[in-house]
Amino acid sequence: MRLIIVGCGRLGRLLARKAIGAGHAVTVVDRNAEAVGSLGAWYTGQRVVGNGFQREALLDAGVQQADSLAAVTGSDNANILICLAGREMFRVPRVVARIHDPAAKEIYRRGGIPTVNPTSWGTRVSDLMWHGDWHTQAVLGDGDVELVEAEIPHRLVGRPVDQLNAPGEIVIAGVTRAGSAMVPFPGMALAQGDRVHCAVRAASRGRLRQQLAP
Repeated sequence: MRLIIVGCGRLGRLLARKAIGAGHAVTVVDRNAEAVGSLGAWYTGQRVVGNGFQREALLDAGVQQADSLAAVTGSDNANILICLAGREMFRVPRVVARIHDPAAKEIYRRGGIPTVNPTSWGTRVSDLMWHGDWHTQAVLGDGDVELVEAEIPHRLVGRPVDQLNAPGEIVIAGVTRAGSAMVPFPGMALAQGDRVHCAVRAASRGRLRQQLAP
């Protein structure tokens, strides 16, 4: 995947390292040339010096080809502008913003932008930026619960959807089959190509991913 990370602070560097380690093509953008230059020898991606909410900087970063963009600067206002520009102007499929002010959460959510707060930085942002078969549709609270969509692996075809449920951890709220969505009934068998819509606790994401792994 082609990933853009705007902000080269602690979180930006952490994300860049994780993304490079996962084999993604990464571009880091920051207006501070010294911060961008401080990325170590491990960093093999592109560096862009500029304001991430300016069109020219995003174009230099390759935003038109980006699969995902994370705005993790120290400014909530800058982060929302960056995400809105990425999504509305350049149609980046996935955007995610870091926030500091809890009151700003509603602004982001009304705009349909997934957010993370400082207590969940590294894991939450990387989860939202890349996971090929895992699409986060909504984040509840401070990331305590996610509503996610994923395609079932072939090995689950014919099995009851109930097998994926785990009381207090995972609930399958819907199934999309051949373009039509339905509420699953007890004993309903999964079919090839089904996509499940799940409510999952943050602490149980790994369990659900394991269940849905190829």
